[in-house]
Amino acid sequence: MASAAVTKKLREEATCPICLELMTEPVIIDCEHIYCRVCIVGFIKNQSSQASSLKCPQCRESFKRDSIRPNRHLASIIETIKETERERLCEKHGEQLLLFCEDDGQLICWCCERSPQHKGHVTALVEDVCQGYREQLQKAVTKLKVTESKYKQLKLDTTQKISSWKEKIKREEERIHSEFRNLHTFLHEEEEFYMCQLKEEKEQKLNRLQENVAHLDNKLQELRNCILELDKKCQGSAQNFMQGIKETMSRNSAVDMETLEDVSLELHTVCNVSERYVRSRKMLTNYQVNVTLDPDTAHQELRLSDNQRRVFNIGKIFSTYFPGPQTAGGFRFLPCILGRERFTSGRHYFEVDVQEGTQWGVGVCLENVPRNTREPTSGFWIIKLRNNKTGLAITSHATPFTLTNQPEVVGIMLDYDAGLVSFYNATTGSHMYTFPKASFSQALRPYFQVNCPSSLSLIPSNE
Repeated sequence: MASAAVTKKLREEATCPICLELMTEPVIIDCEHIYCRVCIVGFIKNQSSQASSLKCPQCRESFKRDSIRPNRHLASIIETIKETERERLCEKHGEQLLLFCEDDGQLICWCCERSPQHKGHVTALVEDVCQGYREQLQKAVTKLKVTESKYKQLKLDTTQKISSWKEKIKREEERIHSEFRNLHTFLHEEEEFYMCQLKEEKEQKLNRLQENVAHLDNKLQELRNCILELDKKCQGSAQNFMQGIKETMSRNSAVDMETLEDVSLELHTVCNVSERYVRSRKMLTNYQVNVTLDPDTAHQELRLSDNQRRVFNIGKIFSTYFPGPQTAGGFRFLPCILGRERFTSGRHYFEVDVQEGTQWGVGVCLENVPRNTREPTSGFWIIKLRNNKTGLAITSHATPFTLTNQPEVVGIMLDYDAGLVSFYNATTGSHMYTFPKASFSQALRPYFQVNCPSSLSLIPSNE
């Protein structure tokens, strides 16, 4: 009867060099190297269709497609190996390994049980203890899969952080460039200094985030290998399953979730450029009013801060589990809210911080606009930021307009008596858009649309 060492040697000889498993339908080629039929056929398909001869994957000698022939002798040997492995025998006594020694954690035969080596040990039939250990191992697999899922989510979150960080850096670069282009040339050196600082900060945090992703990739690969190993073990015979079970349990129970370094995306490079267009800014702020939000008009996805100056969209899923109060005056489909203030004459200016907004709309509207429409219709004078960072002005119809720079703070100027609604980049003081002259006859109210995931903040007039 073949010893374990001989069986191991035979198995190595019968292992396919391509798939690294026992060969299935072994075939031999001109150079006398042997492969699984499926493996060598797949190898041939991946080669150039124009080549008349191919190179052996091992020795690189040429061989022809029609030279492949079955190796029935090796196929017979492989079947013998499989039969031997299906019925494990004790290397010392040549008997079947029908018992499991709990103390040593190994398979033994009846002769081993009577030997001094296992005297006094707790033993049991393999079939009796196999299911219990199989259940423990399945629990370990389940835990590993949960950990794998957590790592995948952590990797996804980290990748999204990288994208958010890059986008934030990009916006900051564009803002700084825009600010400095409009200043005098003596600020050029200062601009370069800030850009270098920003680039250094960008690279530092990107490197840390990418290291996190690389670490997560390694951990995910380790988990996949563990899961494959355990799955394969669980599918084997009872003897194969119990062989080395305690070592396998100990090795895999130590796998646990690691805590990665939390890399903050807070931007530390701050460039405060002197304010431009001082005169226009001063003129606008002369008419600035304090605006607060009216919770009775809020869509269910919107939540307000305690001072009712900030609104954020929690999204459809969270609003389903944590619904806000439904009010008769609330918007049903559009994620919108109105300001409390009503304007019926005069000039009024207010500012909205839109830095945390990816898709938003601000402006004014008639007090009695319909709250159950899916798109703004007549009675609105608003501008919106779209996904592609372009502007859209909406009254009774939509008019695209160009945003030279994406604003951080939008100023809205309403001249009720003149019938004009204008929008400004409050950071630079530059004009963005003015609607054609209208004739107002009803009260107008501030209007805010906050798409997920965005938030808007109202700036008090004393800031």
